[in-house]
Amino acid sequence: MSGWFPVLIIVSQAFMVGGQIFLKHAMNGTAGESEAAKWKQAVPFACGIGLLTLWFFLWLELLSQVELSYLYPFDALSPLFMAFGASLALKEKMTPRLWCGVLLIVGGLMIVSTSQ
Repeated sequence: MSGWFPVLIIVSQAFMVGGQIFLKHAMNGTAGESEAAKWKQAVPFACGIGLLTLWFFLWLELLSQVELSYLYPFDALSPLFMAFGASLALKEKMTPRLWCGVLLIVGGLMIVSTSQ
C-alpha cells in the first residue's frame, strides 16, 4: 500500500466536507429573495456540487485501490471535520456539549471499525 493513500483519503474527506459547507451556504436565505440575490448563490452551489463530484470519483478510486476495512475508519472522521468546518466557515455555534457528542461518535465509529 502506497504512502499516498492516507493523504488521498484525507483529501477526499475534505472535498466531501467542503462540498457540504458550500451547499449549506448556498441554501441559507434563498427563500423570498430577489432574482439577483438568488443568482449570487449559484457560485457556492456550483462549488459545492463540484467538490462533491470530486469526492465521489476520488472515493470510487480509493475503493478500487484500498481495502474497505482500512478506508472506512477514515470516513468516521467526517463528523469531526464537518463540525470544525461549520464552526469556521458558517460561524455556527459549537458548544462543548456538541463537541463531546462529535468526539463520542468518532470514537465509537473508530472502535467499531477496528473490532474485526
